[in-house]
Amino acid sequence: MADLTLARNELEQYRCNANDAIQFKLVRKIEDIDDDTSCFPAEMTHQFFGDSEMLFGYVDPKVKLYYTAAKLIPYLNVTFKEIVDENDLGVPPDDVAKIIVDTTEMQAFCTTNLNVFQSAVQDDLKFKPFGEKVDEYLLHTKSGIEHHFEVYFVKIEEPGFREFHSRLQTFIKFFIDAASYIDVDDESWDYFIVLERYKMEGEVHYAVAGYMTTYNFYAYPSCVRPRISQVLVLPPFQRMGLCARMIQTFYNRCYTRSEVIDITVEDPSENFQRVRDYVDCKNCLKLSSFTPEELHKGFSQSMVHDTRTKLKLSKLQTRRVYEILRLKATDENDKEMTRSFRLDVKRRLNIPFLKNRRTFQKLQNCLNSDELSQTLGVMKKEQRFQYLEKTYQDEVAVYRIIIDRLNMFS
Repeated sequence: MADLTLARNELEQYRCNANDAIQFKLVRKIEDIDDDTSCFPAEMTHQFFGDSEMLFGYVDPKVKLYYTAAKLIPYLNVTFKEIVDENDLGVPPDDVAKIIVDTTEMQAFCTTNLNVFQSAVQDDLKFKPFGEKVDEYLLHTKSGIEHHFEVYFVKIEEPGFREFHSRLQTFIKFFIDAASYIDVDDESWDYFIVLERYKMEGEVHYAVAGYMTTYNFYAYPSCVRPRISQVLVLPPFQRMGLCARMIQTFYNRCYTRSEVIDITVEDPSENFQRVRDYVDCKNCLKLSSFTPEELHKGFSQSMVHDTRTKLKLSKLQTRRVYEILRLKATDENDKEMTRSFRLDVKRRLNIPFLKNRRTFQKLQNCLNSDELSQTLGVMKKEQRFQYLEKTYQDEVAVYRIIIDRLNMFS
């Protein structure tokens, strides 16, 4: 037993968190390569090293995954203080470089040669944006630094873009949970690329800041339902409002397309849903059907009509925006106004229970009540009230985050 414990302790020194070991960097000039202050870590590595996200076989491993800032040519370098002796301990080290290269499918364009990468950094300065420029704007950081961004709409057949996209999508498995690569041969995909335009030695250059993919789903007889699929803002550019601006740029294009019925989102993360809610709320505040007076009257067909025709929003998303904006317009010192809002939200949350009750009644003729309760897992009345209250409080907590952001920028 003592020997087993000793062996385990010895193996443990060769384990580390892969998220901490992997360091990314976007390189604009040769000097950036040795500037450790510009590194950022992976957010997740479970698609590479399993659910534990543990890297095995090394003491103090450093995995450098650097990209040229515009063309995104990757450079991969793995160093460590010590490597496990497979013959001594009987366990081989993870082949880190192979795992990363194979999982991201970057075999054709990743280099491990620093000299080759340095040449790529120099060549990167020749980069020209793909596609059609559809938006541009200036943003200022809290420190007062000005950033100029441009958004480009691109189709996969654009010369050179297929290869560029292959490099761009290598980020998603590190930064988007459950991410997978899309079928670029499907012409229904659209791409939006966000670039920072900057000057260096008097010359204009570009650096990739983020991107979004959208898919045009066919809707009978001759319409489409565009769906936002993947959205990624690279860590050095996060918390600058780029995601919200990207969504709005996409919306603006949809508004002018008569064939668009409504806009949907594919399995949004909590963070993305909050950004989407913020954008939709900001847009709905401009509509006459969303004035405080109208909001206090309750959810209406005029709201659904206005958001569908003017903003291309679904009824489900419109209802969510209505609740957020009604809470914003609610004086929480007014008990009756607050109670009215709470009951309105809970009536919506209670709809699934009402549907289940109707199902329960229909099946009563088929099964006795005991069998039916076991079959449907009917929730007791007290449990249902507790569930509704908790769900209500959870929803309101999220709504308040969005309202705080609306108030901050109003």
